[in-house]
Amino acid sequence: MSHALKQVFNKDKTFRPKRKFEPGTQRFELHKKAQASLNAGLDLKVAVQMPPGEEQNDWVAVHVVDFFNRINLIYGTISDYCTEQSCPVMSGGPKYEYRWQDEHKYRKPTALSAPQYMNLLMDWIEVQINNEDIFPTNVGTPFPKNFLPVVKKILSRLFRVFVHVYIHHFDRITQMGSEAHVNTCYKHFYYFVKEFNLIDTKELEPLKEMTSRMCH
Repeated sequence: MSHALKQVFNKDKTFRPKRKFEPGTQRFELHKKAQASLNAGLDLKVAVQMPPGEEQNDWVAVHVVDFFNRINLIYGTISDYCTEQSCPVMSGGPKYEYRWQDEHKYRKPTALSAPQYMNLLMDWIEVQINNEDIFPTNVGTPFPKNFLPVVKKILSRLFRVFVHVYIHHFDRITQMGSEAHVNTCYKHFYYFVKEFNLIDTKELEPLKEMTSRMCH
């Protein structure tokens, strides 16, 4: 593993503890299946397809947690360069600005700096995926009716992390020699959300040109 990639994986100070799947659970087995597909070098378009006989919500839940962990790591590698001064607005170039809204402090869409937005976003996602009422860990516990709407919101917001990193911090990713890793993670994410129709096309607009070149 290159020194740059070691940095990608070892820089723990900005990260929350990973949400892990308990060994012996159905989710853990699915997680292993998903990892095995990736490790086998399967085409990512094929790797995201649901194995026969599995429940879609289970497959989606495993991937949402995995993407959260991976994208959190990617943002952490550039977080020292994403400051109140460098990124006073959470944006993806001049055309796209993202405002934060939640059920607590920010009830109306609010303009924030990128680091503030990212911290609120990662905290909010962590609360969702650790909420047993939304992401049940016990096999046999049904998923709630609002599971997919919550998942769509999580994934749309995680996509904004890619937008900001690619448009504002890709020079840093390149300097670290991590672009192949980030590109692979992006392609995996993109094929997954397209396979299960989990992000509106208009949300994908900011990276449309790059995506058409990268994900044929």
